[in-house]
This record gives sequence, structure tokens and C-alpha cells, in this order.
Amino acid sequence: NRGKRSVVLDLKSRAGRDAVARLAATADIFAENSRPGVMADLGLDYPTLAAQNPGLIYASISGYGQTGPDRGKGGLDLVAQGVAGIMSVTGESGGPPVKSGVPLTDLGAALFAVAGILAALTHKNRTGIGQHVETSLVEAGVALSVWEATEYFAGVGIPGPLGSAHRMVAPYQAIKCADGYVTIGASTDRLFGRLCDALGHPEWASMPEFVDNPSRVRNRDALAERIESVTRHRSKREWLEAFDARDIPCGPINNYADVFGDAQIVAREMVVDITHPTLGRTRALGSPIKLSATPAMVRRRAPQLGEHSEQILREAGFTDAEVAQLLARLT
Repeated sequence: NRGKRSVVLDLKSRAGRDAVARLAATADIFAENSRPGVMADLGLDYPTLAAQNPGLIYASISGYGQTGPDRGKGGLDLVAQGVAGIMSVTGESGGPPVKSGVPLTDLGAALFAVAGILAALTHKNRTGIGQHVETSLVEAGVALSVWEATEYFAGVGIPGPLGSAHRMVAPYQAIKCADGYVTIGASTDRLFGRLCDALGHPEWASMPEFVDNPSRVRNRDALAERIESVTRHRSKREWLEAFDARDIPCGPINNYADVFGDAQIVAREMVVDITHPTLGRTRALGSPIKLSATPAMVRRRAPQLGEHSEQILREAGFTDAEVAQLLARLT
């Protein structure tokens, strides 16, 4: 929430709903994530707000989407990961269902909504007319399943979990060393040859079961066993140095203390310092998007709840009496 301002209004009151409509009358973008139908019940749906602001871009994110038999269901990332198939391909083969460690459908839906908003802004800049942009957690999860959909549509079968392995490439997974795991991605024949050299077994590259990527994918488990029979005798650092020396894509499996102390991540300004009025100096995530002419900057900390209510309402033309009335409803 850094960079935002916070205004709090009581949408159970007519005055609060009217205030939101007045704010939306001069807005470029209005975003909401209620269940379908809730905003219409409040009189704050797209047709109502667009009637007073035809250029408004109205973004809706819900659990299942604005149409369809499940439109009225509530949405949670865990549930959406299950419905979208993500949990069926996450974890180890034969193990219990596992969700992704990060909220993929929550974040994916937000990013897809941003893409839709930007497309709608481009259209608005040409025509002056806004539109309703909507997506859902479930659709985001399905849309992110690019390899799994390809495999299923191609008639290969129903995809299942593969642990850390890749569905289309081998070896491309975590491998065990003497003191833990590292990742490798020998995704081409040339890289696989280099890996075999690093492991001291150049003959593997010409074996019929490993001679090309389709063969390696078919024999993924046997290949991983051969690789780990070698890597388990030396440390993670030794193997990463050996792989790096041959330009084989590889890396450590960091915990978040490692992540936020990583020299590359720090150099890319993915950790920023901010000052909070009650917490003091804290750290936050930086922007992953680097722009040459208009670089992203964290100019303002995350707001406290309702911190800018008076400021925003007065900027929108509300009188002192109206502001006082609206905020009195919250106490």
C-alpha cells in the first residue's frame, strides 16, 4: 500500500455511498473486489457510475467472475488454486495436495487486472470512453497454467505433480548435494553436455535414454538419480561454483533472510527503507519494474487507515460540514 492515500467511508449509509459516487465522478479508475452483485446493491456498479463519468475505467476482481454458475461464491486464493488445478500439480508425486507457497491466484488476478486497466486506458485515450474490466482468481489460476494446459490439450494426459521438476524439460529441478539442495536448468542439449562434463560423466550425453530432451523427460527420474549419485558427495557451494564456471543455469534455494541480503537483489533495489510514524524505520519491497525515463520510487509509506480522509474529501469539493458528517459516522 505504499504510495497510496487512505480514505474511510461508511458504505452502509446513504451519505457514504453518495460520497464514493462523487469521488468516482472525477476518477480515471475505480477498482473493487466484492462478490458480484454487491456493488449493484450499493448503487456503485459500473452502469451507475459510468452514467455520470463515461470515461471511467471500472475494474472488478472476484473469486469466479461476474458471470457463470459460480459467480456468487466467495473467493479465496487457496480455494481458487484448487479449482484452477494448481494444487493438483504442486508437490511431490503421490503426496497430498499442496498449494503454491505464494498466493498465485490473488496476485495473478491483480496483475491481469492491471493489464486490462492499461489496455482500457489506451482505448480511453483514443476515444474518451471507459469500460468495465473484470477478472477473477480462478481465471488467473487457469491462465497461468500454460504448460499444464498444453500437455492436456495435446492429449498427453492429465498433468500431475512433479516436485521441483519441469513438465517439458529435463534436467530442470532441485538436486541434492551433501549439505542441501541447489537448482539446475540444463534445458538444451549443449547445456546438458556441459552438466555431464561438470559431473565427470561426459558419456551420459550420448546415452540413448538421455541423448535429447524428449528422451531425458521420459527418463527424468532415472536421470535425477544419476545426477544426485554424484552431487550428494560435495557441498552446495562447490557445485554452484562448478556449474557457474561452465555457464550452466543454477542457483541456491534461499530462505527470505538470504533473499533480502542477496547482493543482486539489493543492487536491484528490491529492498527499500521507509519511515513509519509508529514503527520507525522499516523495510519494504521495491518495484520489480525498471523504467528509464520515469523510474518507480517509493515516495510515501503505506497510509494508516483513514489517514487522508479529510484531505481527499476536501480536494474533491466536500464542505467542512459534509466532511464532519461523513467522518462522524465512523466513530
